[in-house]
Amino acid sequence: MNSRTEPAGADRHHTIVIVGGGAAGISVASSLHKRDRRLDIAILEPSATHHYQPGWTMVGGGVFQPEVTSRPMSQVMPGFVSWHQQAVSGVMPEQNQVRLADGSSISYQALVLAPGLELNWSAIDGLESALGDNGVTSNYRQGMAQYTWQTVQALKKGRALFSQPPMPIKCAGAPQKAMYLSSDHWRRNGVLGQLDIQFHNAGAVLFGVPAYVPALQEYIDKYGIQVNFQSNLVAVNGPARKATFRLTDAEGNSQDRELDFDMLHAVPPQRAPGFIRESVLANDGGWLNLADDTLQHKTFANIFGLGDVSGTGNAKTAAAVRKQAPVVAENLIASLRNQPLPAAYLGYGSCPLTVENGRIVLAEFGYNGVLQPSFPQWVNDGTKATRAAWWLKAKQLPTLYWHGMLKGREWLAGPAVREHH
Repeated sequence: MNSRTEPAGADRHHTIVIVGGGAAGISVASSLHKRDRRLDIAILEPSATHHYQPGWTMVGGGVFQPEVTSRPMSQVMPGFVSWHQQAVSGVMPEQNQVRLADGSSISYQALVLAPGLELNWSAIDGLESALGDNGVTSNYRQGMAQYTWQTVQALKKGRALFSQPPMPIKCAGAPQKAMYLSSDHWRRNGVLGQLDIQFHNAGAVLFGVPAYVPALQEYIDKYGIQVNFQSNLVAVNGPARKATFRLTDAEGNSQDRELDFDMLHAVPPQRAPGFIRESVLANDGGWLNLADDTLQHKTFANIFGLGDVSGTGNAKTAAAVRKQAPVVAENLIASLRNQPLPAAYLGYGSCPLTVENGRIVLAEFGYNGVLQPSFPQWVNDGTKATRAAWWLKAKQLPTLYWHGMLKGREWLAGPAVREHH
């Protein structure tokens, strides 16, 4: 894939600068290149490894080996881009410049922001130091999913707690997926009856799109899980195996409650990276301030964004990126040519909810919870747990990711045509 790795230090210019070499950054680079092979594109990405994050849940459930979820960045970075292996420290939109960690800067004609989000581990007192010991784990932590699986296999009795922080978070179903796959393992091994399994969700509903709740509730009942809403994990004492949850009632009064545990799968609150949330590029919530349909920045016309950093009202999933990349590519190229923006993103996101080993509820929906199924109902009724959806996630999606999405193959991902106003 030999991309040109650029020397540090020099101040440079590229037509299009993409911040982030994750799913969003590489997909959009490939979609741009596919439409115009002459484009001068740079990607700014400090990491030497590229992670297939949707696979981490499966590692935590004993389905995937950890190796299948990562590759060297040099293997997935496209050959047609200039790769600056550096972190970004700031964006200066008035000057059309991005500042790098080494103090140099790169100027651009158009900018695509796809830096992902930040896991705010320190927001939960004691969590980060507790991880990887005493049954405290998180599939959101790189390399930690294997410990999740070891903990699940070792647990034969006692209490298992699963937490979900306030929204928005990446893959809103992932905190539950960890719980269902663990519960299914315990059921198959005949120890489910000896376990007190609790789900503590900072939110007020099981899942934000009501159509999928009945199928999920069925599994909550099947596994005998106790669900606690508006119960937010605020502190962890690993050695003592105690977790503190803040419970909020309908009137907004809160009280703290401490629980003992034998296993805790914790999910940290999430936020945009500092150089976005503390800048003029952010909306009131601290996320990238984009137009919902065009994914163009609301203030700076030559800036676009996609992926987890976006302040748009869609689910933060790799599937959302798959639909966003072609929209950004078409609209950015149109803007470089001073043409009206042709493409619209309808908020598509997908959350394959792994409710047991072998079955998935494939939630596919757009803005305002409107269902957006990719497949006819006879292939997959997304509101029910099916084997077809499991086959798709376990067998097809990793290959589709590495060899399709990252290479700009836009299967089932053509952008909607925007109605011009």
